[in-house]
Amino acid sequence: MISFQNVNKRYPDGYIALKNIVFTIEAGEMVLVTGHSGAGKSTLLRLIAAIERPTFGKVIVSGQDISKLKQGAIPFLRRNIGLVFQDHKILFDRNVFDNVMLPLEIRGVDVKVAVRRVRAALDKVGLLKKEKAHPITLSGGERQRLCIARAVVHRPSILIADEPTGNLDVGYAKDIMDMFKSFHHVGVTVLIATHDATLLEDKQQYRILALDHGELLV
Repeated sequence: MISFQNVNKRYPDGYIALKNIVFTIEAGEMVLVTGHSGAGKSTLLRLIAAIERPTFGKVIVSGQDISKLKQGAIPFLRRNIGLVFQDHKILFDRNVFDNVMLPLEIRGVDVKVAVRRVRAALDKVGLLKKEKAHPITLSGGERQRLCIARAVVHRPSILIADEPTGNLDVGYAKDIMDMFKSFHHVGVTVLIATHDATLLEDKQQYRILALDHGELLV
């Protein structure tokens, strides 16, 4: 499903974010990418989503080499990937329903089908009763739930989240993690970048990729 083969990422200013990264993630796995701030967690996730390209090495996602992927093919790759960003990227001029509907509109999904999918996604994250609310009225935890609903509404096979519990209290963080576990239980491949040690209490539930200054610890 996802394979990193001697992947390096060097930025134009000379900063090396990742060094000789090698791993494989099978379909249906749940993986936590851990490490200190600046360890390379976000860079690793961005490479999987083809937001960035590796400087050296190969990143293979669903059989496609990200380094060789043409720009026009990236939207098709991302149809199988759900993304939950640190900064939410919520549209504050649209209500909850319309925020989640947007990815389906872009894909040209039939309106009746799209409406059902949006309401199913909102129900899954506990926001169905707030579908007409505007994001400005939501709490931090509710905004994160909104982002998750938008990420999964197109039923991706891979779900990627970058520090999804970073600004939440313990109760909300647990709820968010429980949601990711529920997607994992139905066969979605889940990758979560986090430095939150409280998420690692039951390490047997997850596979862990630990980064330290751009290197993968064995």
